[in-house]
Amino acid sequence: MSPHEPHPTYDAVIVGGGHNGLVAAGYLARAGRSVLVLERLDHTGGAAVSTRPFAGVDARLSRYSYLVSLLPEKIVRDLGLRFRVQGRTISSYTPVERDGRATGLLVGGGEERTRDAFARLTGGEREYAAWRRFYGMTGEVAQRVFPTLTEPLPSRDELRRRVDDDEAWRVLFEEPIGVAVEERFADDLVRGVVLTDALIGTFADAHDPSLKQNRCFLYHVIGGGTGAWDVPVGGMGALTDALAAAARDAGAVIATGHEAVRIATDGRTAEVTYRTADGEGVASARHVLVNAAPQALAELTGDTPPGPAEGAQLKVNMLLTRLPRLRDTAVDPREAFAGTFHIAEGYRQLAAAHAQAAAGELPTAPPSEIYCHSLTDPSILGADLVERGYQTLTLFGLHTPARLFERDNDAVREELLKATLAQLDAHLAEPLADCLALDADGRPCIEARTPLDLERDLGLPGGNIFHRDLSWPYADESTGRWGVETPHANVLLCGAGAVRGGGVSGVPGHNAAMAVLEAGQG
Repeated sequence: MSPHEPHPTYDAVIVGGGHNGLVAAGYLARAGRSVLVLERLDHTGGAAVSTRPFAGVDARLSRYSYLVSLLPEKIVRDLGLRFRVQGRTISSYTPVERDGRATGLLVGGGEERTRDAFARLTGGEREYAAWRRFYGMTGEVAQRVFPTLTEPLPSRDELRRRVDDDEAWRVLFEEPIGVAVEERFADDLVRGVVLTDALIGTFADAHDPSLKQNRCFLYHVIGGGTGAWDVPVGGMGALTDALAAAARDAGAVIATGHEAVRIATDGRTAEVTYRTADGEGVASARHVLVNAAPQALAELTGDTPPGPAEGAQLKVNMLLTRLPRLRDTAVDPREAFAGTFHIAEGYRQLAAAHAQAAAGELPTAPPSEIYCHSLTDPSILGADLVERGYQTLTLFGLHTPARLFERDNDAVREELLKATLAQLDAHLAEPLADCLALDADGRPCIEARTPLDLERDLGLPGGNIFHRDLSWPYADESTGRWGVETPHANVLLCGAGAVRGGGVSGVPGHNAAMAVLEAGQG
């Protein structure tokens, strides 16, 4: 039997070769455990992959997930990964028309430039001062909370003591984030820019009593202890390629084209039945780590599944022959698109889009945000494209829940894409379509993915990029020591649906591996 093919018994079988599963495999294999990774697709990486989506075009894009914030340097260091990220000097640009004039808000490029941009938009110092105070507060929280993500779960009281700021705790953990936004900021555009971090992949209103928008906001401002969102050099696939290499180098067996279909366990040993093109096989293990959604875990073990999950985003990848010119001539497109370019994300616009989508209608002004990977990291483009000035654009749309696409996914996708690009075009001095590159077959280099597409392609339930609503990063009656535990003692959840999961972080993979190592060989 080839050393790269599954054999009957392992210390750990990992179901799913996404980035979290590969992190777990790396840690366990480096600790001397025998590890098998079963991956349904013909490649590893899950949603964190790079592909060439346009025929005959040498552009390797981060097809699904695309920025890095929550990946602890500890994981990169522990696993010896050959992977790095590049910071962005511009945080965001948000265009708007005021008094018949094209203007906007550029955040970044130094404190003086940002202060001047706020004054230019709002006519005074108040909003910038409020911005500084608010993000000073979240920065303190980030420094205190982020290191806990790779530790055993703290209790709610323990985390509150660690935060050590009653106002910050109330704002982030106890009352809807909309309260803080409205109390601290007066300008509608500024309010919207702040709120967007609470809505990425999360279908919620600013005042949703469930506070799922707060949990989303928290994870978007604590990454790395700073809240910075960085560009993965070489694209997101560079991370998962490095993780797969690290796991293999440590001795893990990675079997692609192997779909796990059943897990049987008595709490001490387990058997994982898998299917390949040639038939079925079984691998036995002391521990099974499931790098899939909680719904998939329940299907594998035969347990009662959790409630349904629903994604709410549109992902669009584009390749341009050049960046489009802006109506706001005070801003260089190379700066505007280097950070996060907010479209139709004023505070009232976000509320209106949510209300329309909640009523079962596509938003008439779909909110979205865009950035250009190749401005920060041109290595994802072939040398010829770089020399000719080509650029990528990545668009992430908000408030488009999966339910809106159920009547006709293809037709609604096209309708939504057209409406979304129209919102962008309203702020451009030339149509975006004039800047799109063509593939080898003469088709525009643009592709869009809805939640239903992600469910079909990646197995994400309802297309939810977090597998389910994000969790608070503390223990409650439903969590175990690491937040990866399940009703079965030797079956762990190491995917985004674990406590402290979501985003490209590797945290659930790390924590599941730590739980296995703590349990020893018993």
